[in-house]
Amino acid sequence: MQSTVVALVMLLAVVVGRFVARLTRAPLPLVQIALGAAIYSTGLTSVALDPEVFFVLLLPPLLFLDGWRIPKDELRREVPSILRLALGLVVFTVLGVGLLIHALIPALPLPVAFALAAVISPTDPIAVSAIAARTPMPPRMRRILEGESLFNDASGLVCMRFAVVAALSGSFALSDALVSFAWVALGGLATGIAVTWAVTKSASASVDLVGDDGGAQILITLLIPFGAYLLAEQIGASGILAAVAAGIAMDFTPHSDWQAITRIRRTAVWDMLQLAANGSIFVLLGEQIPAIVKAAPRTVLLTGHRDPGWLVFYVVVIVVALAALRFSWVWVSVKVGDIGNRRHGSATQLGTSGSQARVVLAMSLAGVRGVITLAGVLTLPLQAADGTPFPGRDLAIVLAAGVIVVSLLLASVALPATLQGLQRTAQAPGPDDDQRIRSAGTTAAMMAVEAACQALAAAGDDATLCADASARVLEMYRLRADRDADDGTAPALQQRANDIERHLRVAGLRAERDEILRFGRLHDVGELALRRLVREIDLQEARYSA
Repeated sequence: MQSTVVALVMLLAVVVGRFVARLTRAPLPLVQIALGAAIYSTGLTSVALDPEVFFVLLLPPLLFLDGWRIPKDELRREVPSILRLALGLVVFTVLGVGLLIHALIPALPLPVAFALAAVISPTDPIAVSAIAARTPMPPRMRRILEGESLFNDASGLVCMRFAVVAALSGSFALSDALVSFAWVALGGLATGIAVTWAVTKSASASVDLVGDDGGAQILITLLIPFGAYLLAEQIGASGILAAVAAGIAMDFTPHSDWQAITRIRRTAVWDMLQLAANGSIFVLLGEQIPAIVKAAPRTVLLTGHRDPGWLVFYVVVIVVALAALRFSWVWVSVKVGDIGNRRHGSATQLGTSGSQARVVLAMSLAGVRGVITLAGVLTLPLQAADGTPFPGRDLAIVLAAGVIVVSLLLASVALPATLQGLQRTAQAPGPDDDQRIRSAGTTAAMMAVEAACQALAAAGDDATLCADASARVLEMYRLRADRDADDGTAPALQQRANDIERHLRVAGLRAERDEILRFGRLHDVGELALRRLVREIDLQEARYSA
């Protein structure tokens, strides 16, 4: 019962944290971490962060949703930049920071230092997005960071696995590591794609057989990331990459047999799940930190010092090293044209040397670590094969937690200031492209209406009624076609006319809804009928307010 109360209190903290962040304009992750620490101080039973439970319950749906919603065309354009950050930068960071940690703390064996460096190498996209929300990032920079975060968790955790094996066995074979890495990565990607394809095909077949059961269809999408993750882990591949690949594959599976209302409800369900899971991650992180801080006086003895202030010094040095290595790697990438290629972004994003330096600095500061780092370091074994304690495990946990907090604080203070003035309008379809798309859709709709009318008449329906109904529907599409036609109207003026039309439609729909509710109360209209009518108006208003 106590654990249930803690879980409900944590969900309440997610809601309160969003309110406090909006009210104070403070970074949402830091607010939620503070609330998590406050929950710990109330004396409620502490939540044991079981890494296996965390990776299975919270990570797959979030990575799946990120992979699903990221624009695939933009992801393809940024593949070289993303791979350099998600793979090359991770290995570069593991080597550089691992050697630094071992030099700073000789008592920490080199393989353990590499394991710690590997687990703090992945960035946390949730924290970066929340911190940057006050000062939006340039679109291309955000795309690269999102793509990087989708894949660098897997590469970092795989490197940590190899380091732990080296620490336990005392040996390391590069050839075996490369083969293992290829299987872990490719196996995870293939598993995610296969699970999505198989599940969506089966779901489509069930719709054809028994019809669209909206609730079941939505539940299926919720289960896909868990199935992909567990199956990949079962065969020794990366469950993280499997969840990401499953989400990416969702855009390439058929959804035409889904009802519109099912898609709307599915979006609402996933939005709620994302809000709850993201917030719970940071509240959970805050709830873990006080216990780690309490253990600092005992943990610092492992470094050969007695003052816990040395731990703060080590954490700051590691964070500075992470930012410096990231800055140098991104700077080189910009110079060789992988990230700074203007053909893939707006001409002004990296146009001058000054803006280039600021973009590189911002991307360096955006290397924020999150609770994945803490959960990863907690997977370090408690003891070696001979029964002796795993060397430096407690120290690694303290340093990882410190890196998370300091990197969040640094990004909260410095990232918005660095991003100020770098915002650029995202690339959107040009007026000609937009018009062609609308025109094609309108033409297809008019042809479909005419064909459906003829089919109804041939089936025995009243031809006059079909013609009247068809005329009314076709008139709407003809008006749209006339409005979207290229008549020489300036794009800005045409856009303004469209905005005015949407505003008027929304005003009419809101008045219609208010009157329906008033009429229903006065004349005792059935509640189910009122709900149906209000729902129809809500859907139309959502369409025109988008």
